[in-house]
Amino acid sequence: MPHFLRMGVILMAVGLIATAILAMVEGITREPIAQSKRQELLDSLARVLPKGFDNSPATDFVSLSDKRINRQAKPVPFYRARKGNEPMAVAFMVTAPDGYSGNIDILMGVDAQGAISGIRIVNHAETPGLGDKIVKTDWPNAFQGKTLKNAKWGVKKDGGEFDQFAGATITPRAIVAAIKRGLEYFAEHQDHIFKTPAQESAK
Repeated sequence: MPHFLRMGVILMAVGLIATAILAMVEGITREPIAQSKRQELLDSLARVLPKGFDNSPATDFVSLSDKRINRQAKPVPFYRARKGNEPMAVAFMVTAPDGYSGNIDILMGVDAQGAISGIRIVNHAETPGLGDKIVKTDWPNAFQGKTLKNAKWGVKKDGGEFDQFAGATITPRAIVAAIKRGLEYFAEHQDHIFKTPAQESAK
């Protein structure tokens, strides 16, 4: 067999073996990864939703899209908490596109009366020691119980009621604005959010 053909066969065999190994590893890790993601979702929902619901918000959701939720209007799951089949609260992700270092993803919980039950900063790339105080302090707790009507929506530097950080006003300003947009969307679409039939899986 010519040398170049022999090398081709060897390379093909190596490629097939590598593909088989990768497929085997993917098959072994697929379910643990899926379970880890499910548990992470459950933990996140438990942190922002009020206690007392008796359904499974992780499987009772509807995906909706709007540029106020994220600039690309990508579908976002709205996870619904119910008690005795009555709407209790919803949790969904809003994205602040104008953070100092880029997008800031915020999971927010809102009860059926339009009050924030909790928020969690899920993803950000803000400056360590400055903007990352959004996850290293109790600053997010300031949003609990806030509604569109009972809060002055803005950082104190802009005449609002939410604290900013020295040297890092852009970050909290972006988050406050994103959460307000989320509340506005919920207020406008609350009936649709709770009455739309649940989907089978989140995208």
